[in-house]
Amino acid sequence: MYLKEKIQQHRRDFRGILHCEHCDHEQELTSGYDDANYHENVIPTIKCKRCGEVSPPNGKRTAPSVPAWKVI
Repeated sequence: MYLKEKIQQHRRDFRGILHCEHCDHEQELTSGYDDANYHENVIPTIKCKRCGEVSPPNGKRTAPSVPAWKVI
């Protein structure tokens, strides 16, 4: 899975749409955190609700929209 788009963001918490690279299924992420750890380690390990697969090691990755040093 990778983050296709953010629907809503408040400070570093966000909701978004995840896309599966295997079956093209899209599902809503109801609670996410906009930091590098979440984008690099958590989102790729979320299982697709349709096919049950996780992101491949060379799959598409996203980055936080707010830099780590910035206080919001």
